[in-house]
Amino acid sequence: MTHTHVMEFTHTTLTFPDDYDGPVVATLIRASLPPEGDDTGCAVLYVHGYVDYFFQTHMAEAFVARGYRFYAVELRKYGRSMLEGQHPNFARSMYEYYPELTESIRRIRQEGATEIVLLGHSTGGLLAALYADDGPAEARQAIRCVVLNSPFLEFNASWFERQIEIPLATAISVVFPFAHKRRNKLSPLYAHSVHRDFRGEWDFDTRLKPIEGVPLYFSWLRAVRNGQRRVKRGLKIAVPVLVMSSDRSWSGTTWDDALFRTDSVLNVEDIRRYAPNLGPDVTYMQVEGGIHDLFLSRKPVREAAFRLVFDWLDRMLDE
Repeated sequence: MTHTHVMEFTHTTLTFPDDYDGPVVATLIRASLPPEGDDTGCAVLYVHGYVDYFFQTHMAEAFVARGYRFYAVELRKYGRSMLEGQHPNFARSMYEYYPELTESIRRIRQEGATEIVLLGHSTGGLLAALYADDGPAEARQAIRCVVLNSPFLEFNASWFERQIEIPLATAISVVFPFAHKRRNKLSPLYAHSVHRDFRGEWDFDTRLKPIEGVPLYFSWLRAVRNGQRRVKRGLKIAVPVLVMSSDRSWSGTTWDDALFRTDSVLNVEDIRRYAPNLGPDVTYMQVEGGIHDLFLSRKPVREAAFRLVFDWLDRMLDE
């Protein structure tokens, strides 16, 4: 993909009322506008995943090159929005994140965008789906399409973990909100497949996205589980939804080159199974050889993923 101008990013701190962890901020990141004449007036708002933040500048470049305005929000207690003394990535409900999406959308519209594509990855994909279903009506009216990159619609866990361990942990969290396991169960192998200091091609700040993850808070498990249960009951997202995943998952515990061409975080069968529950107009597409964040896959694969997204958006936005 060729680009005629240098991409620049600006950051705005969004402040919210204090919560049980003290002061709360989120970070809205803007890419420089598309070249004059290419600006469609349509904006993309990207929502990152768990143990994550926005570093995928090539993704912003791809959208801007197609005339989209590009924004990313870093949620409270994540990435650049993490404040000293806070519990990293902590939440008791997915609803806690709604204010930052609402405020981001308000600002994006204030800056002249006429319609918004809500783009979510993994846990951000779950959040984007929930918000598109029942976020504040005025903000939702600006959302024209929803694109979900490997959304976290089910725990990739054994029957015992899903039926016994996770419900037990969520029950404990009601009484002890900050109860946690010291380490989450995310294998560092996925991060090793992505970061260039290991076996990957991408550079990200391991202080903002730790290779070894963050403590696994039982309250966070409960927040996610409650969100997933809403999806299983069925959402009614009123706009077209594109759900994308890899074509295969991998669940090994030692390094294997399969990590370069499979989803090693989620079970793609879960994504395929629950995608139709999101609303009346859902398209599901598999990306052959994709990893968990499809846009961090090997170059030919991520370019195929971008083509799928842009072709779909062209069809939806032309209607």
